Amino acid sequence: VSLLTFSSLSKSYGAHDIFRDLGGAVPHGSRIGLVGPNGIGKTTLLRIFAGLDESSGGSVFRARGLRAGYLPQEAVEAASANTLWGEMLAALADLLGHEVELRQLETAMADPDQFATASERYGALQEQFERDGGYTYETRIKQMLTGLGFEAGDFDRPLAQLSGGQKTRALLARLLLENPDLLILDEPTNHLDISAVEWLEKFMGEWPGSVVIVSHDRYFLDEVVNKVWEMTPTRIEEYHGNYSAYLLQRSERRERQALEYEAQRAFIAKEEDYIRRNIAGQNTAQAKGRRRRLERLKATPDAVVDRPRDLDTLNLKLDTKLRSGDRVLETHKLVIGYHDDGKPLFDAPDLLLWRGEIAALIGPNGTGKTTFLKTLLGQTPPLRGKVKLGSSLKVGYFAQAHEGLRPERTPIDEIQSVREMPPGAARDYLAKFLFTGDDVFKKVEVLSGGERGRLALAKLALEGANFLLLDEPTNHLDIPSQEILEAVLSDFAGTILLVSHDRYLIDALATQIWSLESGELEAFKGSYREFVEFRESGMQIPNPKDQIPNSKLQTSNVKDRKTEARGANGKEKGGTGKRSAEERRRAHRRDELELLIASLEKRLAEIATELESAGPDVARVRALGEEYAQVEIDLAAHVEEWGRIV
Repeated sequence: VSLLTFSSLSKSYGAHDIFRDLGGAVPHGSRIGLVGPNGIGKTTLLRIFAGLDESSGGSVFRARGLRAGYLPQEAVEAASANTLWGEMLAALADLLGHEVELRQLETAMADPDQFATASERYGALQEQFERDGGYTYETRIKQMLTGLGFEAGDFDRPLAQLSGGQKTRALLARLLLENPDLLILDEPTNHLDISAVEWLEKFMGEWPGSVVIVSHDRYFLDEVVNKVWEMTPTRIEEYHGNYSAYLLQRSERRERQALEYEAQRAFIAKEEDYIRRNIAGQNTAQAKGRRRRLERLKATPDAVVDRPRDLDTLNLKLDTKLRSGDRVLETHKLVIGYHDDGKPLFDAPDLLLWRGEIAALIGPNGTGKTTFLKTLLGQTPPLRGKVKLGSSLKVGYFAQAHEGLRPERTPIDEIQSVREMPPGAARDYLAKFLFTGDDVFKKVEVLSGGERGRLALAKLALEGANFLLLDEPTNHLDIPSQEILEAVLSDFAGTILLVSHDRYLIDALATQIWSLESGELEAFKGSYREFVEFRESGMQIPNPKDQIPNSKLQTSNVKDRKTEARGANGKEKGGTGKRSAEERRRAHRRDELELLIASLEKRLAEIATELESAGPDVARVRALGEEYAQVEIDLAAHVEEWGRIV
């Protein structure tokens, strides 16, 4: 049963079409991730689903009595005078009304004349009240607010005093408490740190309703969704499974479409050649017949295979010709903080980062991650201890707030501040970062967050650095740009220290995880998934230098060190950046195949069960038999490919 369906849906502003002819359905219990480049109209589509925006054409049908909850990217100013706690109680108005009625009925039952009537109503209402969580709602509210990053001291604060991000989180908490049939979420992780996102993932895993989510957080999509809609200006392509399964299926579809396109193009060329040679000869009747069929084919939109084409994406390269020393970064008894107040933000163990490694620094907002980067850059002195950078280093810094961009400059000015080049060459270079036309003459101060991020990456790519300090590089980037950045960083021949909440990026790249919480930094050598498993096991993370034998730390063989550091998660089996990227791609493909194989095996078991209960329904048995045969074929193909990879 579908909660919401839409067909021929279009949205235009004047003569400009945002999208047109979109169609699809949101079944009960589905968890849909809506992906596509920035500007494609994802937020507009969500607003139409929520009834907050009108389409220019087409229709949207909602199930009778559908209760939908919508979370915008940024919460609007609340008109409510409630405190945070009061706003949560407002979400439970019906439940609290029942609680009041129960108290009234208890009073009525004390009157012998009203006892019979009141007790009958009381019993039914109390059962409903308990089923709806009436005796645990305060605990649920506390768990909800704490899970989304609020502290107990925030509970009694008026909504008007909360920051924009806190208001968005408060709205999310209220929506979850309201328990709508359909949740429509636009970037729900924008204002959440990793622990809050992990809490939300677990909560969504038990969510009984349907969800449509727009998110740039690929790891979140992997954990939450069971279907992906890829949005283009003219259609929605549906993929089954999580984000990683979508990547695999998308690649397979595009390969298949490319083959079909080439085959059809060859067929059309062959038919046109036959028509041209025979239209005026003995075979004129056959030629005319072929021409009519070819004209019908070309006039039927669904019959013509389109050339697979990607939308505009970044054309990013990060090259460095300067080889650094082997020991890129070392710290000794380091304490990070500001001398003005003398209060330490955190203590760090003695850290060591080798050339070619990628360390990911993770932790809640406000714990000092950016300050740590500025300490490495020499902009903020440490409270205590030492930082030693290796030899032959050229450091490139990507600032989260893009402080390196000057508001009064244009993109061309910024590029020419790094490297002198003619205006035409600068425009050509900026086009690789999706700055075209008059975009190159806009002031930095009017650029969007995504545009500033792309401009900062454009400058970084010109610097030729061999040690990159990256502070939230995927912020404001759409998913296609994130995928490109991930591939580029994977191939980078230098060393990277990455501060990020993007767990998908971290898991794909990192060889070390530096976790910062409660004033302490812990260093773990391995991938992010290994770090999570280790943390959930309850074991204590050992001292960084104890995690690799001393003989490995002291050896001068860089290739051995990189193999030791990355071999545990299969990310590198050799000394070159290209080989490292290939190994990572193979490991990622292996994981995708294992997910698909498990899914197909599960489906085979389900079909077998359905066949047993199909009874005399011949059509049903035939359909299930055909599906079983196809699933077996797909399973065998995926198992064969998996065998080649491992």
